[in-house]
Amino acid sequence: MQDLQQTLIQILDYVKGVWIKKRYVIISSWLICPIGFLYVASLPDVYSSKAQVFVDTRSVLQPLLRGLAIQTNPDQEIQMMAKTLLSRSNVEKIARESDLDITTSTEGEFESLVTSLSGKIRLSSARRDNMYYISFSNEEPSVAQRVVQETLDLFVEGALGNNRKDTDTAGRFLDEQIAEYESRLAESEQRLANFKRQYNDILPLSGTYYSRLQSLNNELESTRLQIKQTQQQAESLNKQISNAKRNDSFEVTNQDEPALRTRYDERIKSLEEELDRLSLRFTELHPDVMETRALLDSLEASRRKEIEAFLSADGNAQNQPLSELNREIKLEASRLESQIASYRVKEVDLQRKISELESKVDLIPQIEAESTALNRDYGITKRKYEELLSRKESADLSRRADVSSEDLQFRIIDRRYYLNGLQALIALYSILPFWL
Repeated sequence: MQDLQQTLIQILDYVKGVWIKKRYVIISSWLICPIGFLYVASLPDVYSSKAQVFVDTRSVLQPLLRGLAIQTNPDQEIQMMAKTLLSRSNVEKIARESDLDITTSTEGEFESLVTSLSGKIRLSSARRDNMYYISFSNEEPSVAQRVVQETLDLFVEGALGNNRKDTDTAGRFLDEQIAEYESRLAESEQRLANFKRQYNDILPLSGTYYSRLQSLNNELESTRLQIKQTQQQAESLNKQISNAKRNDSFEVTNQDEPALRTRYDERIKSLEEELDRLSLRFTELHPDVMETRALLDSLEASRRKEIEAFLSADGNAQNQPLSELNREIKLEASRLESQIASYRVKEVDLQRKISELESKVDLIPQIEAESTALNRDYGITKRKYEELLSRKESADLSRRADVSSEDLQFRIIDRRYYLNGLQALIALYSILPFWL
């Protein structure tokens, strides 16, 4: 309470002192205020232009294209554009587009103009709402309006153009990579084809060297077993024929029999078709062609022998008659003999193949390793090529989506200009106490 009283006493003392020296105060105000009023009146009119824009980053296509097309973050893009809007290159563009550069005659004056614009153009934002404010002040209202308009246009065009520019750049890069990998894939395919063509008679169609060798050994054992079984069947039939010749008492001839037809004619026909098919693919020296031809020759020779034996037996029917059953048994025995002969040919061919593989025991693993490396390189290149094609399709889909629906929608909320008397008001309020 005492402090308040002391303060009031001091204020009264000041007022009394001013009242005592009021003449000096009045004279000073008469001298200062006219000068201040003249200064305020001489201040030029300053006009401010302001634009308020809302950036809508929501898009209906974004959730629909998730996982199908390349998607960017529009909020980050617009924030980055706002940070780089007042870069020196952009301010130079604003100065030229708003025709302010014609007021300068030298490079130094233009640099000063750009520096002045960088400090006067204001860009602020409410980041949560994606609301941006652009303002600029100048003595001429048209200049202020043009600068704000060019800044706004640059902001909108830059945000939209950068997205499309990035998409086009990514598309060109993908096209270059696809062309490169397509060339590499063609080279890899050619190397693999040349390798297979060079070692076609060595490399197995499937499996490895050791698996093929084991398969041939198993097939050889199976063939030998079939030979033994067929030999036993043929011996049994020959015994039946011998017994039938001793015990048969019927007079039977084959003078009226038609042309003979053996039971393995169908096999010969099938082998001939198989040989024709192999001849279209391989040369005469190919192992499969040689094996098939040898088997066919063996069957044809056995067929001729069987017919000759049957005709010989039928020609001697007056001295040693055979019944119909005995002729059937003899034909079956002849068929088994021809089958044994074909098995023998197959056995020899399998032994030859096994010998060839065993003689190349040091070469084939090296060839298989090279084949594995070529297949691996081809697989990697093909996988990368297909992945690039998938990315290219996603980029094209993104580009079409950008054309049909923009991710960024700019909405101008407010655009106006007005007389800015802030400087005059500040000067006036500074002089007014002296007047009072």
